[in-house]
Amino acid sequence: MAAQGVHSCEFEVFGRVHGVNFRRHTLRKAKILGLRGWCMNSGRGTVKGYIEGRPAEMDVMKEWLRTTGSPLSSIEKVEFSSQRERDRYGYANFHIKPDPHERRPVYERLGSSSSHNDSH
Repeated sequence: MAAQGVHSCEFEVFGRVHGVNFRRHTLRKAKILGLRGWCMNSGRGTVKGYIEGRPAEMDVMKEWLRTTGSPLSSIEKVEFSSQRERDRYGYANFHIKPDPHERRPVYERLGSSSSHNDSH
């Protein structure tokens, strides 16, 4: 399905953005604006992400990432890739990707690839 006027870009936010609910607030703002994509913590202490949607809403999100963020965050700078026009949306919604550096409980790590069948 072609989506008219869909643009996308990647971003990376520098500053105090880990441990201050930055990703959760980014998710909330993206959903309010009707944007799609993802965000995640990086191993460099930044938050990286990808947004797609209409240019006007993307501009609002970019300004929010530059100036607002979460209440406890301290944004030093934000880098954006070039904004590109797309034929269609690549994501159904906006979501937070798991932090690859975050330790998950043992039961999640051990049970994630096995299937369970509780029927008798």
